[in-house]
Amino acid sequence: MPDGAHRRLSRGQLIGLAVLLTLLLLLATFQTRATLEGFHLLFFVGFMGHSAVKLVAAFTPRRPIAAASLPDEALPGYTIIVPLYREAAVATELIANLARLDYPRERLQVLIALEANDHETQAAFTALDLPAGFQVLVAPPGSPQTKPRACNVALERAHGDLVVIYDAEDAPHPGQLREAAARFAQADANLACLQAPLRIEPDPRFLPDQFALEYAVLFEVFLPALARWGLPFPLGGTSNHFRAEALRAVGGWDPYNVTEDADIGFRLAAEGYRLDVISQPTLETSPATLKVWTPQRARWIKGHLQTLAVHARGPVVRTPRGAVAFVLTLALPLASSHLHGPLFAWLLLQWAGSTVDLLPAVPAMDWMLVFFGWTCIALAGAQAQRRAGHRQRPLPLLGAIFYWPLQSVAAAKALRQFIVAPFHWDKTPHTPRAANPLLPRLLARTGRTLP
Repeated sequence: MPDGAHRRLSRGQLIGLAVLLTLLLLLATFQTRATLEGFHLLFFVGFMGHSAVKLVAAFTPRRPIAAASLPDEALPGYTIIVPLYREAAVATELIANLARLDYPRERLQVLIALEANDHETQAAFTALDLPAGFQVLVAPPGSPQTKPRACNVALERAHGDLVVIYDAEDAPHPGQLREAAARFAQADANLACLQAPLRIEPDPRFLPDQFALEYAVLFEVFLPALARWGLPFPLGGTSNHFRAEALRAVGGWDPYNVTEDADIGFRLAAEGYRLDVISQPTLETSPATLKVWTPQRARWIKGHLQTLAVHARGPVVRTPRGAVAFVLTLALPLASSHLHGPLFAWLLLQWAGSTVDLLPAVPAMDWMLVFFGWTCIALAGAQAQRRAGHRQRPLPLLGAIFYWPLQSVAAAKALRQFIVAPFHWDKTPHTPRAANPLLPRLLARTGRTLP
């Protein structure tokens, strides 16, 4: 690609960043109080705006689209690409999940893309009796060894008119391909991608519960609202359905971007394509511990930093809709992820200091900001739970305020990696659902069902 994540920052961006940091350092040195007050006000306005957008999104109705189901003979060829690395443990379950898809086998191509040095996963799939249309591809050795590079290898061999990406832990709804095919048939050629909602399977522990709420707000509320407003958005890492022609027109995925999903959504928009959402979900599992959650979140934040840098110098930000989407989906979330932790810690420290007269009282506007932000997320979360068909549960809504500061731990790691290891891929381990004996009981308790 002429431009992409292989160029972390352009010369102009490096110069602009150096000038900005120099000015901030001078201001902090000679106008310390004014600088701190300016940052305080800037964060207040940014956080209020970010929260207000989530509130507006929660009350934005989904676009009512009813696409007539296509008969089998009218269905287009479909290629499923599943890039895997060190996923031998879930091979059997993955094939079972994909085999449940309701689509004519003669029109379905499933490409399992593996890495050349992943002999264990290769052996696991060799031992399976794969259904008709399922094929294992081994990507040739090369650099960078990333998911988007494996997807590009598979795209070269894709026969379908439509292409979808699934991950190792995915359990897509059986009717998802048919819904996407019907929507593409109804729309014009400018509709390049349809994002299916990702729903997290139940786990009562704090971190998975918050992760599930976060996903619900994103895929049930925020992305449908952005689609309704006609704005581009970062795609999810899986269950995005593409027109193969549009995908090839933008050169496939950026192999150097560790959130290739976020990047390609904006690259499609830059070429005049539209994005939208569908309703049939894909179930996924959640990282259960900070040891697993932190590297995964750091990779996502690093990838969003890469995407921010690439598209800040590209054509997307030169259009009003692109610029608005750029700020709402990349700039503000990245600023929040880096600042939530430090500012939350400072707020608690100032409150504790004020109780013993060591520090001035916390300004009322800061308490109002916390309450307003939590209220917006709580309302969006309640709406997301309803749309996903989940039982209304207030406890995750109450815990969200303690989940936000954790983002800053991952953000610090992401920023360091962006500088010293920009293309390093932190692998998220997965285990079979059968390894969780509590899953049937948890599904019954929360009202969720497997597709």
